[in-house]
Amino acid sequence: MKLALLLFMCIAWCSRAVSGTAQGTVSPIPVNKDRLKADVQALTSIVPPRNYRNLASLNRGADYIQTEFQKLNCAARVQNFTVDGREYRNVICSFGNKDTERIIVGAHYDVHGNTPGADDNGSGVAGLLELGRLINEVKPPLKRGIDLVAYSLEEPPFFRTHHMGSHIHARSLFEGKVKVKVMICLESIGYFSDEPGSQSFPAFFFRWLYPERGNFIVVVGKWGQGDLVRQVKNRMSRGSRIHVDSIVTAPAVPGIDLSDHLSYWKFGYGAVMVTDTAFYRNPHYHESSDRIETLDFERMAEVVRGLYRAVLDL
Repeated sequence: MKLALLLFMCIAWCSRAVSGTAQGTVSPIPVNKDRLKADVQALTSIVPPRNYRNLASLNRGADYIQTEFQKLNCAARVQNFTVDGREYRNVICSFGNKDTERIIVGAHYDVHGNTPGADDNGSGVAGLLELGRLINEVKPPLKRGIDLVAYSLEEPPFFRTHHMGSHIHARSLFEGKVKVKVMICLESIGYFSDEPGSQSFPAFFFRWLYPERGNFIVVVGKWGQGDLVRQVKNRMSRGSRIHVDSIVTAPAVPGIDLSDHLSYWKFGYGAVMVTDTAFYRNPHYHESSDRIETLDFERMAEVVRGLYRAVLDL
């Protein structure tokens, strides 16, 4: 028992080793919270919900994303794949030279069961689309190519399997010997709370290290990726007014690997997750109450603002 206690304390300490508390100055980047809200509204209004059983609904979600990507000055395309005799789609938008090292930013657009999926993961997809619009409108010089990828089949029963859309994409990069600087997974980025005690943790030790109020965003990585997590966190902090925290710990800690970044780890790529911590904060996680009115679009816009800075500066 004492050994287990010491192990968890070590995990908690190492988790905080790359964390910081600094917030950035106001960025002039024109993030549009109304567009974020419109994207979430478009996805959550699809009925029946966009889960793997409702292929027509999934396709409506993919069509919406593809249409938004096609409005941008990027190479928009679809990556089709077949699971159990049914065809699913990843939707991709690429900026910059296709022969350079890439930065991958991804978010899944399927939902768990019959939930609307506003935070999980309409918020992540909206952030992905808004990031593309910012790159398109500001036209910044790009040090690396940037691929924005919307995935299907992240949710059970396909999670952790080779059928995940993100696994399909990561494998295609690996087989094509594509160089990747980092993959950034957007997983639930829209739920925040200023209530005391609104943030929970996988173990009580984390309460000594992280805020008790769920009003921050987290960059998550596994052991051995501390430098990468630090780079993403620091750049997001400089570009945003929201508090950006970070955690680097063992993948066995519950929640650390619970999204599409896991697929890239499997192929040896550096990958992090940007998240509001999902079920450690949001009482609507995987519930029918995961609706648009529960999201904070002001803070969500700050997350995207920080993400834009990180993607350009990495």
